[in-house]
Formats: sequence, structure tokens, C-alpha cells
Amino acid sequence: MTDTTNLAGDIVTDTAAPDAPAATGRRSGGGRAGRQAARASSQAESVPYITRTLAPFEVLDEDAIAMIERNADTILEQSGMWIRDYQRAVELFVAAGATAEGERVRFPAGMCRSIIQASAPRQYTQHGRNAARNVEIGGMNTVFAPNYGSPFVRDLDGGRRYATLADFENIVKLAYSSPYIHHSGGTVCEPVDIPVNKRHLDMVYTHLKYSDKPFMGSVTAKSRAQDSVDLARIGFSGDLQDRTVMTSLINASSPLVWDETMLGAADVYAANNQACIFTPFILAGAMAPVTVAGVCAQSLAEAMVGMTFAQLVRPGAPVILGSFASSMSMQTGAPTFGTPEPALVLYVMSHLARRMGVPFRSGGGLCASKVADAQAAYESANTMQPTILGGVNFVLHAAGWLEGGLTFGYEKFMLDVDQLGAWHTFVKGVDMSPNGQAVDAIIGNEPGMHYLGTAHTLANFETAFYRSNTADNNSYEQWLEEGSTDAEHRANKLYKKSLADYEPPALDDALDAELRDFIARRKAEMPDELG
Repeated sequence: MTDTTNLAGDIVTDTAAPDAPAATGRRSGGGRAGRQAARASSQAESVPYITRTLAPFEVLDEDAIAMIERNADTILEQSGMWIRDYQRAVELFVAAGATAEGERVRFPAGMCRSIIQASAPRQYTQHGRNAARNVEIGGMNTVFAPNYGSPFVRDLDGGRRYATLADFENIVKLAYSSPYIHHSGGTVCEPVDIPVNKRHLDMVYTHLKYSDKPFMGSVTAKSRAQDSVDLARIGFSGDLQDRTVMTSLINASSPLVWDETMLGAADVYAANNQACIFTPFILAGAMAPVTVAGVCAQSLAEAMVGMTFAQLVRPGAPVILGSFASSMSMQTGAPTFGTPEPALVLYVMSHLARRMGVPFRSGGGLCASKVADAQAAYESANTMQPTILGGVNFVLHAAGWLEGGLTFGYEKFMLDVDQLGAWHTFVKGVDMSPNGQAVDAIIGNEPGMHYLGTAHTLANFETAFYRSNTADNNSYEQWLEEGSTDAEHRANKLYKKSLADYEPPALDDALDAELRDFIARRKAEMPDELG
């Protein structure tokens, strides 16, 4: 498992992609032309990515943060990193000032930071196939992407089962249709019914075909990263024009190892000006020390080496400092989620990223629960709260995560998305406009009189509070009369309705044919690999 600056909250309607056939504005007659016109005019409800008004919460003062930075420099200078099976990276590091003994590379204090800060952008635009879906990653912005990497899926009807390409397509459709998901994601599940060496082609095609939101490319081999770039180029009408259209996940092999698979993929993406999230995947106590400060120092050291590599490949290539840190049961060794220590790691790492001057990825709706139950709810809430308060810029696993990431939950996805909507409202902060202060409403109302019929309440009641579409707030009697359903069963109906109502975004027929031809040719060039 590899692991427009509108304020959010106002529903907007997107237009068709710039390169798509012109929308008719209404459904036309039957036949192929009618279906094309209907697709061109179909529009998914969307909410802009979050632009925060709340300052990020910080748990350490500047002296303590600087100490962790010095500790990371000490790790890189004295221990260094194992750059496994990728001599090109070793040579780039040495040419920039590092020293190497075989594949063991050590970095002078401050070297990585200075290279990153000299060229890495503080914020960048990731383009969607539909320009109305573009997202800004970095600064005071937060972008939500769905679950990533699960080999299993689960719903109430079929239980837990191996994921297929049909599941992958379903999840992309759900993410496209969900207003509070800003990004299509990447390996939203592993379609195990497709050979390992060929499934990346179907996955990238699915993102391009069934969504027009930004997406992630494949990172499981250098050649697959190149395929992702080539497919994206076709999907964006044959020329990326140096635009960043993919943000892809590059995981360190903690502790202190970067390998050929990840660096090879990063090499391709950076050279093509595509963004990389350099994320140490830390199970504290197994792949890093058990302490928060130790995890942070090691994570910073590992991420800096990855980001430095990208800048040496192409100065100015977008990078994200990533952090994925989980606690573990010291009795069983199992990962645990929603615990206090990873939340502290998130706050510290977010602070470190801001000081570095690069975007930050972490958090999500993480849990160890196998089903969408109370444990899933409170563990996910305990992970999302620091995600939002800490100022995370790119949130992978924002919806659908179950069983420590092994499973994508259809119902869990719908419940998570509902909570993402609530966070959109929260981060707008307190309305201090005259309407928000409501002084006139207070002094114009007699003491002891309710506000239900006042002009202020009538003017604001439709937008006054976030409205959940999964929670039941009815009386017990009404809930009983309507079937006594719990949240998971309500979410089951919602995901099915979303898929039934789905209409694909416009994609030019000629581009679609070119994408399918590329995939067929690439698949024919290699035998199936299973495993």
C-alpha cells in the first residue's frame, strides 16, 4: 500500500471542460448524438476546495520546532539515507554536495533545506480536465481526496471482498459526484481482477473517463509513471503545456530508505513538472522511535531527501511534504488510529512544512474498525480534527477508509463525505458581518420572546446551519415509523442513489479513442504479471 480562491461553502455548478463539445444546456433527442449532448450538459454539484480563515493550531514554540529541524539535519549528516538501487539519485546528491559510500548518502547540515527552499513552490495549481475543478495546493487551502490503496472493499450487501475494476469505477464516480471531495484521488482501491503490471492503465483511464477532477498517477514502477504522464497528455488534448495535472504519492521505505521504485517514479513526475508527495510511512515503534519528537525528526529527514531529489531533477517541480504516522498496539503490533500521539505528530509536521515553505499532506478519516460503526466514527473524527485545525493542504484518505486502510467502505465513504461538508463550514470561522453580529435582531426582539418568526431568522434559516444528509434528527416515533434505520443503512441507500444518478463528464470521442488505443497497445507489449 503506497499509501479561484473561492471560500468554501457555496454550492457552484461547473461548466463543461474547455476542450469538450459545447454543452446544449438541456437534454436533446435520442440516439448517439443525443447521448453525447446529454453527457456534455451533465454537471456534477461541486464545492470549491477549502480556503481557510482560521490560523493553524500549533503545539510547539519556535525554539522547539527549530530543535526538531536541527535533529533532522543531524540524522541526515551522521546517519544519512540508504538510496537503494538508484545510482542516478546518488550521483545527483553527490553533485549537489552530499557524500556517498556506495548507496549510503550523507548530507551536510542545511543542504537539503537550502535546495528545497531555493526552488520548490510554496503553492501550486493542479489542473483538472475541467478548469472549473482546478485546485490550489498549499497556503491556506485544503483539498480533500478519497481513500487510497485498499485491496478490499465492503458494503452491507456484499460484505468484505477483493476489489475489482468495477469497484474502482464506482469509487471514482462517487468521488466525482460528491460535492465535498475536490480531487479524484489515485489508487482508490486495488482492482485485483486486472494483472498487476497493467492495472495502472485502467486506473488512470478511469480517472480521465469518469471524472474531470484532478487525479493521481501510478507510482509502482518508473514505466508506469511514464504511462500515467502519457495518458494524461492525451486526456488533456495532447499537450500538458507544462501544467501540473497529477499529484502522486511517493512513500519512503522507513526507516531512512528511499528505493528505486519510488525514486524512479518521482524522477519521471518531477521531470514532467508533475507534483510528488514525499511521505514517510511511519508505524511508530516499528519504523521510527515511539516518541512524537523522534517520529517528527525522522519524518522530516526522510521527506527532505525526497523533495531535494525532485528539485535536483527539475528545479521548481511541485512537491508536498507528507507525513503518515500511526501509533501501534504494543501488545499485538497492530496499527492504531485516532490516538493522541499521531495527532501531535500531525500538528508538528504541519508547522515544519510551513517553516520549510512547502505544502503539507497528512490526516484523513483514518480508523482501525472493520465496519462503519462507533469506533470508525470516533477514530476518524479524532484524525480529521487535527487535519483541519493543523492546516493540512492535501488530505488523502479523506473518505472511505476502513480496517487500517485495507478496506474501502462504501457506506463509510458517504458518512465521511457528510462530515467533510461540516468541516467546510467550520473553517470559514465566525461571521462578523452586521448580519453575523445580529445586534439589530437582538435589540429588535422583545425580552422573553423567541426568534422563530423574526425577520433575521426568516432571512437566514436556509443557510444558518450545516445540514447533514446522513444523520437522523427526527423524533423517536418518526424514526421508528420510517424504518428504524441506523447511519450505516442510510449511507447504503445514499451511495446507491449517487451511483444511480451519476452522469459522466464530457470527454471528446476522439480523445477517448486515443486513450483506449494507447492502453491496448501498452497491454499488448507486455505479458500479464500476477501477484
